[in-house]
Amino acid sequence: MQRRAPAPRLALCRCTAGTATRSRKTPRVSRPTERFSSRVEHYVRYRPSYPSAAIDVLKTRCGLSSAAVVADIGSGTGILTELLLESGAQVIGVEPNDEMRAAAEARLGAQARFRSVNGTAEATTLPPASIDLLVAGQAFHWFDVDQARREALRLLRSAGFAALLWNERPPEATALLDDYEALLLRHSAEYSQIKASRADEASMRRFLGGAMELATFPNQQTFDFEGLKGRLMSSSYAPEPGDPQHQPMMAGLQELFGRHQHRGQVVFPYRTLVYFGQPQRPGR
Repeated sequence: MQRRAPAPRLALCRCTAGTATRSRKTPRVSRPTERFSSRVEHYVRYRPSYPSAAIDVLKTRCGLSSAAVVADIGSGTGILTELLLESGAQVIGVEPNDEMRAAAEARLGAQARFRSVNGTAEATTLPPASIDLLVAGQAFHWFDVDQARREALRLLRSAGFAALLWNERPPEATALLDDYEALLLRHSAEYSQIKASRADEASMRRFLGGAMELATFPNQQTFDFEGLKGRLMSSSYAPEPGDPQHQPMMAGLQELFGRHQHRGQVVFPYRTLVYFGQPQRPGR
């Protein structure tokens, strides 16, 4: 991945409308704790990391330091966890999926400041008032917001922060992303439903409470065809081999890559979003 380190864009977030109304015909999305078991290898190799400027926001605004105890909720294969450990903090990865958690343990288990826990956002198993910073990278849309908020308030110390990080499609349209989006809409029955629930400001505001701030940064990955294929197959909504949509989707991806590649590569842009604040208990 190629990274840039721009100055952060910070903003107080206004309340927005909730996620799009879901059609009764929308297929049911399977349990999040089960969704990534067959995708771990692709997830480890092809999911984007987060730019250093996003981690700097956690340091300057959210108390990330070598003295902090951090809970990474829905930590997956440890992509964000690894960056947090580089700050010198103690980091607890909380992950309910056995295969994802095992990948993080293989990746980070030799680090003394890392601990891996089988838990969920709603029931972490961690002791009360034990956490200085609670983060979630690309996982918040799987949480039960109200239960996860109660658990966060139980875990966080009085001056603790929470931060929710996302790598999302940038607002500036590109021909590659437009065609990639069309491919997903053609072949993934779940894509629209999952997309509608991600980075939903109303849900995040309910979780964080009070003033919620946002910092945004550009991010990107550069892929050959195998990399682009791996990035697609790391997504929980991508039809897997054996699904009747898998081969048509792969054929469409090959055609898309051929149309947009330059010297055998395509650039896949993101906008990294960091929503953060201090969750407040009712009445404060």
